[in-house]
Amino acid sequence: MAKDMQSLAYIEQGTGKNVVLLHGFCESKEIWKDFLPELAKNFRTIAVDIGGFGESANLLPQPCTMETLAEQVFALLKELQISQAAFVGHSMGGYVALALAEKHPEIIEKLCLFHSTALADSPEKKENRNKVIDFVQKAGVETFISNFVKPLFYEGRWQELKSEIDFLENIGKKTPLLTIVSILAAMRDRPSRLEWLAQTNFPLLYIIGKEDTAVLWESYQEQLRKLPHAQTLILEQTGHVGMLEKPQETLQALKNFLIS
Repeated sequence: MAKDMQSLAYIEQGTGKNVVLLHGFCESKEIWKDFLPELAKNFRTIAVDIGGFGESANLLPQPCTMETLAEQVFALLKELQISQAAFVGHSMGGYVALALAEKHPEIIEKLCLFHSTALADSPEKKENRNKVIDFVQKAGVETFISNFVKPLFYEGRWQELKSEIDFLENIGKKTPLLTIVSILAAMRDRPSRLEWLAQTNFPLLYIIGKEDTAVLWESYQEQLRKLPHAQTLILEQTGHVGMLEKPQETLQALKNFLIS
């Protein structure tokens, strides 16, 4: 629901301390459909459609950066009279949460980086983003999503997780072309926030897939060295979509983190 055309769409369930769920690239708030009612048993839980996605598809900010996306989330939370919350950011949602945390640190009670990273893109990753932008502009959204989604899952379980892959593809194919191109560029150009994050003291949880091809396992080593206070859940035989690949384990880890 959105009160007016300028408010991000969201779903809210439950009462108690605030938990904000931020989805990843080419996703929507629907990615949290199984987590939302469970978390709502203990928390006031808000799943947001980030600008450009889902029911907020017409709210892609210009210029489009992680910071402008974060300011839209901040405006929604202000509207909902939320002055502090725990944030759970999947992939790109983690980048948005980090941008929000750096600009408005007082709003962060806890942060979970769910298959997400505080690092900037490497030069190789930046070049790959450029190639993907070129591909999607030539091939279109449907072809891009058909190539993009399946490799996010651990290859050894593709057949077993076919319905989950189809679910994510169906969400992704609704994403506007302008959103895909703009967000790819925004992710490419985002800064590292690792040094800043190392100076913070709010509770932090990393959920990491050992077989993640989007955020490589090796890339977490530097982060975890610099963030000794961070809690971790490391998932074997898991790619980039733990809430669909390992729903019980990831939900339980989130509950434990949020309740503690």
